[in-house]
Formats: sequence, C-alpha cells, structure tokens
Amino acid sequence: MNATAYCFLNAMESEPSIIARGLRRRDPDLLDRLIEQYQHRLLRYLISLSGNRELAEDLFQETWIRVLERGHQYDGKHEFNTWLYAVARNLTIDYLRKKSLLSLDALMENEDHAPLEPADTHPMAWEVVQQHEQAERISAAMVGLPAEYREAIVLRFQDGLDLQEIATVIGAPLGTVKSRLYRGLNLLMGRLGGMQA
Repeated sequence: MNATAYCFLNAMESEPSIIARGLRRRDPDLLDRLIEQYQHRLLRYLISLSGNRELAEDLFQETWIRVLERGHQYDGKHEFNTWLYAVARNLTIDYLRKKSLLSLDALMENEDHAPLEPADTHPMAWEVVQQHEQAERISAAMVGLPAEYREAIVLRFQDGLDLQEIATVIGAPLGTVKSRLYRGLNLLMGRLGGMQA
C-alpha cells in the first residue's frame, strides 16, 4: 500500500480506533503521545480520588503500566479517556481495598494533606491572588464532600467528561451520575456559602 492510500485510510478511521490498534501493537510512540496528552488530567483525577499526591503519583505510574499491559482490551468503541479513567479508578479502588480502607472518604479524612490548587497563568497579581483564594475555598469545600459526589464533580468540571462518559468510568447508571452531580453541587454551594469570603 502506498503512503497516500495509507494516510487516506487513517484519515477516515476514528481516533479511538487508531489508539486501539496502536495499543494492540504496543506502539511506544503512541503510548508516549497518550501520556503527554493525558498526564495532567489523569494525575489531577487521581489526586482528587486519593487526597494524597504521593499515592496519586504511584497510581499514575501503575495506570500507565496497566495501559501497556492490557491495552489490547481497549476496543475503540468509547473515547480513550473514558477507558483510561476507568482503569485508574479501578486501580485506586483495588489499592484502597488492600489497605483495608472502607471507602475513598476514609483516605480523604486525613487532614495532613492540604487541598491542592490548580496552577494560575494570569499575569496580573491581583487576579492571581483572587483566583488563588477562590481555588483554596473550593478545594477546602470539596474535601468535605462525600467521595462519590467529589468524583462526579471532578470528572465533569475539571476533566470535561460528559455525563455518559462519567457513567462509563464509574460503572453507574446515567441517572445516578446526574443525582451525584446535583447533590454534590448543592452540598458544595452550601459549603461555599457558609465559608467567609
């Protein structure tokens, strides 16, 4: 097959299909590209689940090892990030079970770990301070939410997954996802309203 025909066929093939085929071949360039593309969002998600940056970094590495080992299981029917988050979530749950923690909440109750804040890129100092204070308030309020609500909020608003993708990641019906988001946002708004500005 000549190069032009190959490029044409690849252009018609969906990105999830290309990723699925590359993972079956254990393509190292593809894996490097995927890690680069998803590293920040995945790490942020794992920090949110575990509440511990060091643990999240370990789970991050383990997630990519699992992707390499079990990439052949990704079928390309869903978006790759949905499958990736499901892998990361399952690893986190397995780790917590092995450590005899009853739930994600048990890990988040450790107050030794301060809420993490997103990096700011705004050039004006007053904007940076204002956003920093707002991020601290939201992070502090998020820590107090039940784990299932916190997870749904992070997946929807920080990672930009749609409701169906969240349902796939957490293995719950769409109605459950909607309920968790609604209840989580109500609790979050209540907590933010109760905090002093």
